[in-house]
Amino acid sequence: MKNIDKIYKKVLLGVFALASISAFAQETPKEEDFSKIMKVATPEGIILEVGGLVNMPNGDLAISTRRGDVFIVENPTSSRPYFRKFASGLHEILGLAYKDGALYCAQRGELTKLIDNNQDGKADVYETIYSWPLSGHYHEYSFGPKIAPDGSFFVTANVAFGSEEWWRGESRVPWRGWTMRITEDGKMEPWATGMRSPAGLGFLNDELFYTDNQGDWMGSGALWQVAKGDFLGHPAGLAWTAMPNSPLKLTEAQFNSKIDPRKVKNEKGRYIKPENVVNEEFKTLFDMKKEFPELRLPAVWLPYGILGISNSEPITIPKGHFGPFEGQILVGDQGMSILSRVFMEKVNGEYQGASFMFRSGFRSGVLRMSWARDSSLFIGETNRGWGSAGEANEGLQRLVWNKKTPFEMKAVRAMPDGFEIEFTLPVDQKSAEDLASYSVESYIYKYQPVYGSPPVNPENHAIKGVKLSADGLKARIIVDNLRRYYIHTIKLDGLRERDNFYSLVHPTAYYTLNNIPEGAKLSMTEVSTKNSSIVVAKAPTVAPAIKKTSPAPAVKPAAPKAAPAVQVAKAPTYDEVKGMLASYTCLSCHNPDKKMVGPAFKDIAKRKYSPEKIVQLIHNPKPENWPDYPTPMPPMPQVKKEDGLKIAAYINSLK
Repeated sequence: MKNIDKIYKKVLLGVFALASISAFAQETPKEEDFSKIMKVATPEGIILEVGGLVNMPNGDLAISTRRGDVFIVENPTSSRPYFRKFASGLHEILGLAYKDGALYCAQRGELTKLIDNNQDGKADVYETIYSWPLSGHYHEYSFGPKIAPDGSFFVTANVAFGSEEWWRGESRVPWRGWTMRITEDGKMEPWATGMRSPAGLGFLNDELFYTDNQGDWMGSGALWQVAKGDFLGHPAGLAWTAMPNSPLKLTEAQFNSKIDPRKVKNEKGRYIKPENVVNEEFKTLFDMKKEFPELRLPAVWLPYGILGISNSEPITIPKGHFGPFEGQILVGDQGMSILSRVFMEKVNGEYQGASFMFRSGFRSGVLRMSWARDSSLFIGETNRGWGSAGEANEGLQRLVWNKKTPFEMKAVRAMPDGFEIEFTLPVDQKSAEDLASYSVESYIYKYQPVYGSPPVNPENHAIKGVKLSADGLKARIIVDNLRRYYIHTIKLDGLRERDNFYSLVHPTAYYTLNNIPEGAKLSMTEVSTKNSSIVVAKAPTVAPAIKKTSPAPAVKPAAPKAAPAVQVAKAPTYDEVKGMLASYTCLSCHNPDKKMVGPAFKDIAKRKYSPEKIVQLIHNPKPENWPDYPTPMPPMPQVKKEDGLKIAAYINSLK
């Protein structure tokens, strides 16, 4: 009997073990299982609204705020950091750098050097290195500086927006909409133009890059390389190309001769705001590149509403930091309060690559980042009234990696006939060799003076075959009809990890295909063409012969029944439309109950719009209806009418 009891106990233990393994294998880890967001304790009374962050050589953290203060934080990674005010009275500092014992910051109208000569812990010298003009418009922010390998400083300057044409970016004074290179001795060299709201400036592998905010002439955010004499796409800064020190000679008149700026007046002589036109003949950035060789295309697009709406600082992940992603790039987003990850490669001498979601859940808009000595990442946050996801208007947080490796796409590389996808962990062979695990769609944005752009020219691409590497770390897919200059959305929803059968933490990559590389293509004899989504139709069964019988007796018709009560369609719940709201990127700006970049759904419900009117406003928004929200909603004609009506029914149910 004792032996039987032992055997019985072993069987029970085995059953429980298998059950627990099965349950564990079904639950894929999430972002928060690999990196933890920690709040940095801030003394009472300090409102950070971080505009700049930089780590000092001694491990201290320097912080600038848009309210004009500079703080030095001692022991910033400890549970009790010490804040010391270093400087104050400055004008909206949206960047900070350290060089040779001094701090440098970009105020609205000047590059300023802050020096502590008497070593009392406070700046006693505020030295102007170089100043640039201001018109006084509220939108004339300045960002930077970033220090180049040669020790010079780079600063970017925001455009203003018109009085009557409030939607149109303007460069009212030199050098708004430009990148400026400034030397230590106060000499300024205009470097490039075409910027709209260039909040993200950075040196990546000693090369200058920047990010911009979506808006007029900017279909979405992106990461651009910036070389001297480049035109990045927004025409406002072309107002100053006739200046003798301008490295660019493209004029506004030349630009307007090739694309319509849509400066149209009504019968009363007032300007009409340009609206998106569905099914129009439009131009793209790469169309205009043929007209203007100095136009620089984005290295990597950051799709609107998915990886950002107001992209901010790019920063390289150093060696030994954040596991398998060292050497790649993180990009913040102020509106969505997220970090994106970017893998770049050079093809035919030009940068291109893939963008991925990396980490969400920050308490306010992500504007600045700086690496701590312990390999964690400081995140400086603000929404400055612009609106952002999260529960706060400002903040300082720290992202801490737990040294575990997530199952992710490590990299995506362009191939002559498709893409090679590299993974952080080996993949399950059966799912990886199944074409049903993959899907690819491409699209692009319009180049237009309208605020933003819907995705246009969408196309689904057939996956013809897949080749898995022997170690399970790479899958090369053959993709039909690759399209140069387009964003290729690569989804791997069906793919699983080898040992635990996990799904990918982030199963989607967005690859900007500026060039299709040359080289050998895969042979169909060396790839898998299995596709579990294709169901082989079975031969129809032959119905048995029906035996003839005598006619059935006539049946007396039943008395007519009362007509059923009219069924009133029930409004869908949030859970029923959540997937739709996410796929159309509505949730990047809206929340059911809370004001974010856009109004809460419950506040929209108070307007008592009809469902048809809500659909109309989704397709062509009217930002003037919501004057308290500085970020206009872009047109979204890609939302199908039947889906829009479901969304409208949900919104109106919140009354």
